[in-house]
Amino acid sequence: MDLIKFIEEQAEKKAFPKFKAGDTLTVHYKIIEGVKERVQQFQGVVLQRRGAGANETFTIRKISNGVGVERIIPLISPSIDKIEVNKVGVVRRSKIFYLRQLTGKKARIKEKKV
Repeated sequence: MDLIKFIEEQAEKKAFPKFKAGDTLTVHYKIIEGVKERVQQFQGVVLQRRGAGANETFTIRKISNGVGVERIIPLISPSIDKIEVNKVGVVRRSKIFYLRQLTGKKARIKEKKV
C-alpha cells in the first residue's frame, strides 16, 4: 500500500497537462541504450485514456510512412520526460477507435478554438 502512495506522490510532482481523447500530444520519452540515454519525441492523437491512479495509461496514434503506429504509455512512468498538448480536439466519445479505419482528410479531428 505504501508503494502505491509513493508512486502517486511522484506523479503529482511531475504534473502533466490535462488532456483527453482527440487531443494531439507530443510525448518526450527517455530511451536508454546501454549507458547512453536520449529523449525521443512521439507525436500523435490520443485514442483513449484508461485506468486510474498509478495504473492509468493512454493510447496515442500517429501515421508513420503510411503505416499507423500506436503506443500505449503509462501516465506515471519515469521514462516520460514531458508531455506537450499541441491541439485540443473536439470529439464526442472518450474512446475514438473509429479513427483506425479512416485515412487522409477523413481522419482529421476538429480543433477547439482556445
